[in-house]
Amino acid sequence: MNWKSNSGRNVFVGGVFAALMSTSIGAQADGIHRVEADLETMQAQIRELQREVAEAKKAAKKDNDLKVKWNGAPELSSKDGNFKMKVRGRLQTDYNAINQDRAITGSPSVSAMELRRARLGVQGTVWGDVDYILEADFANDAVSMKDAYFKYTGWGKHFAIQVGNFKTFNSLEHLTSSNYIEFLERASFVEAFGIDRQIGIGLLLTDKHYTLSAGLFGPTTGTEETFMRDVKTGSARLTFAPINEEGRVLHFGGSWRYREGATENRTNINPNNDQFFRYRARGADLHLANRFVSTPQIFDQDNFWGIEAAYVHGPWSIQGEYTQLHADVSPLFNGVDSTYRGWYIEGSWFLTGETRPYKDGAFQRVKVLNPVFEGGHGAWQLLARYDVIDLNDNASLIATCTMCGNQNTWQLGVNWHLNNHARLMFNYNQSDITGGNVGATNVNDGATIKGFGARAQVDW
Repeated sequence: MNWKSNSGRNVFVGGVFAALMSTSIGAQADGIHRVEADLETMQAQIRELQREVAEAKKAAKKDNDLKVKWNGAPELSSKDGNFKMKVRGRLQTDYNAINQDRAITGSPSVSAMELRRARLGVQGTVWGDVDYILEADFANDAVSMKDAYFKYTGWGKHFAIQVGNFKTFNSLEHLTSSNYIEFLERASFVEAFGIDRQIGIGLLLTDKHYTLSAGLFGPTTGTEETFMRDVKTGSARLTFAPINEEGRVLHFGGSWRYREGATENRTNINPNNDQFFRYRARGADLHLANRFVSTPQIFDQDNFWGIEAAYVHGPWSIQGEYTQLHADVSPLFNGVDSTYRGWYIEGSWFLTGETRPYKDGAFQRVKVLNPVFEGGHGAWQLLARYDVIDLNDNASLIATCTMCGNQNTWQLGVNWHLNNHARLMFNYNQSDITGGNVGATNVNDGATIKGFGARAQVDW
């Protein structure tokens, strides 16, 4: 009895224990399934978060579509290149010491400094096919507008339409930036014949080996509100470079310009207040010198043409231009239509092996091989030029032509390029004045103008 009773109890306890174990195992299995389900849910949530983070990073990267590089000054651009903007400018500080042959000219000597150019502006691109430049000059405590134009390039990389204030299409010397010309001042005919920026529209066709440009122009920015009928100017230039490679360039070109003076002055409509032209140049080709050859201001239209050539072979270069201008005297004045001439030839040599880069019919920025800031000696350049301006034609037949004549100028120079954007320039120039009206001579006939010029320049 007792054994049976104990056996029954044992069976009962074993059953209860088995049931409890089965229940515990089942509960554990359900718990594992729930944990696995929770883990899968968490993993899905993590994957979703990772996707959202990746999209957020992509969106942030897209919103921050900006590239910055340093090219003399900060240049900002979108990653696709459709939008660009760069601050630009130049600072040129000059010193002139000039003996103006006072015994003949009556003009005292000069020893003076000036801010020759102090320019600041912006340039860039909008929507990929419109380029723009806006730049003003603040030299001499006055503000004058320089390049201020936009250029549409959407009809192909070789063709452009340009509208605004920009240089007329004349002369290699004129169209080469003052940052890159070899002497302190351009050849004398550029100033004498009034070759400058004017407000207008131009068409440009450019390629590696040629350029063709033509435009119609109105006034300069200083006279756009002076006359009711603007000056009328047409200009065109063709260049051909059969050799155009690094360190080796052969350039030929020719240009033309026709002008008619503005009429009907807004403040006093009188023919005597119309626009009339005169032609003159500064002594010794220095900016602070007086003018010792000059015509009277009696011409109401002129026709200019010029031819140009240049050759670069490694560190050596030579360039020259011959120009001629025919000027018509206004019926309001006594005088004779005249033909004036200007020409120059110049050569240079980089002692340190650099060369003069060339693009689109003009010379560009010199690339210094060993900049001073990198411990080098910079680029050293020697140069010489002979420059002639002839304003003597028919001088004896124009009563007021007392300063007409010839100016022949010898120039020697040394340029030290510290780096691609900074240089020091030194010129020694001498002008001989001859010819004119009074007894077949200029009132300054026989004068010799001697001058030294120096410049510290930086551009960006």
